[in-house]
Amino acid sequence: MNVEAGFQLDLVGALRRRGVLIGIVSGSILLVGYWIAMALPNQYIASTTLLVEPQAVSGRLVTPGIGETDLNDRLHLMTAEILSRPRLSKVIDELDLYVDESDYMTREEVIGLMRDQISVVPVVPELESTMRRRREAEINTFRVQFTATSPHVAAAVAQHLANDFIEEHIQDRVETTAKSLDFIVSEQQRLAAEIARIEANVARVKDENPGSLPEDFSSTQSLIALTMSSMRVAQRELDMARSDESFWSNQAADAASSGSLGDITPAKRLQQLSLQLDALRARSFTDKHPDIIITLQEIAEVRESMRGFEEDEDAPTSLAQRGALAQQSRAQIRIQSGTAEVERLQHEVNELRKQIEATPRVAEQLEALERRHKQLTENLRDYNNRRLEAEVQANLERRQLGEQFRVLEPAFPPPTPSSPNRLVIIVTALMVGFSLGVAAAVVAETADSTIHAAQELQRELGVPVLASIPNILLPPDIAARRRRWIRNVAAVAGVVLFCLVGGGVTYIYVNGGVASVEEEQVPDAANPTLNRLLRETGTRGQPRERDAAPRPAGEGA
Repeated sequence: MNVEAGFQLDLVGALRRRGVLIGIVSGSILLVGYWIAMALPNQYIASTTLLVEPQAVSGRLVTPGIGETDLNDRLHLMTAEILSRPRLSKVIDELDLYVDESDYMTREEVIGLMRDQISVVPVVPELESTMRRRREAEINTFRVQFTATSPHVAAAVAQHLANDFIEEHIQDRVETTAKSLDFIVSEQQRLAAEIARIEANVARVKDENPGSLPEDFSSTQSLIALTMSSMRVAQRELDMARSDESFWSNQAADAASSGSLGDITPAKRLQQLSLQLDALRARSFTDKHPDIIITLQEIAEVRESMRGFEEDEDAPTSLAQRGALAQQSRAQIRIQSGTAEVERLQHEVNELRKQIEATPRVAEQLEALERRHKQLTENLRDYNNRRLEAEVQANLERRQLGEQFRVLEPAFPPPTPSSPNRLVIIVTALMVGFSLGVAAAVVAETADSTIHAAQELQRELGVPVLASIPNILLPPDIAARRRRWIRNVAAVAGVVLFCLVGGGVTYIYVNGGVASVEEEQVPDAANPTLNRLLRETGTRGQPRERDAAPRPAGEGA
């Protein structure tokens, strides 16, 4: 068929000659695709819808203890919490999932496999989906989906994930508000202890600096003025006492020098007083008479003065000298007491001046302590208000009146698998097989150099063909051809039947039969948690069998 004019293909003749090849290639690939489609396990997607309910109490009355986040943050937070390793590991252990995979996979790999089968998607309400061009839609509904080979297991795991998330969400909010309250209480205790310490320091500074306090400044100045005035009086009295001492000292000296000129001695004076006393008594005066009392007192004073000078050789001999010496002695006593009083007053003045000098330093210390005390008191008052708010917020969360996640639509077993789409796989295999069959036929026809018609021979040799002898088939040849076609058809039918039966058996082996969702039995009767969840999800799913097919992520709740 390859001539100088180029390649020319007889389409009708090629189809007649290569039709069997096209059919074999197309049928083989179709049967392989069918078997692969039957061998793929059914995948069921079960989902549960969660609604984010706003706080039940007005935000003007009670400020939320946990701030609300926008859609992206909330979706990321929810996905991270649901796909966290501890949560998924707990679900795997409680429901005994991936038993076969755990024999050859690590726990991290099993958790990664489970994460690939979980999806958290937002649900856009249908009414707001048409308004998204005008404004950003407010989405407060999420759907948790889980993919599994069993519809009941998919529904049970999806419901378990949603319930577990809601329970832990409530617990986390309560714990968060409780931790906030505990933190505020601890801060209150710390501030109260700090205030008590500041007050103790203030009392200590006041005790250590009496008279140096700012409020004592005026009184201390008054005390200094009074003490200075008293010191001036005492100094004046001291000067007078010193002057008197000097004067009486001179008088005693003068009396001593003039004592031999007839001064009356104490003995003579005592004798005169005795005679005077006898004369008064002779006049019938009693001891109660004033003259007798005066005389007796003077006698006693003279005797007393004589007693102190009896053993003194330098004792004064005259009354004037003795009187001067007595006055000098009194002046010396006044000098001693005046000197002591002046020194005492001077010491008081010095102490008061030290207190005045220390007043700015003490005032600075007290001012710093009082400023710190005021700041701590304001902080404590603020924490008291915050504690009241935290207690209200904690009570709000304990009573579940804050923002909550609620199951809007529980998970139920889907009646039909979501994947694989076996019809698409078979149609794709048919199209691929037919394309490869046609390609094989074209290649075979191109590589074949056999001449099949008189026109081809004439084009090949360049001479006219005068006559052609058709293929003569005798009855034995026709019978042999019929038997050969019967054998080929039987072989093809056997192969097709084998592939169809094999694909069906493979489907039954992989998917465990063709029973409906309502008739499917729980695969693991030894797991009470899974059985309970399967019964709950099965009961919820039966009344809603018509709506059981999973909806797209963007469809309204």
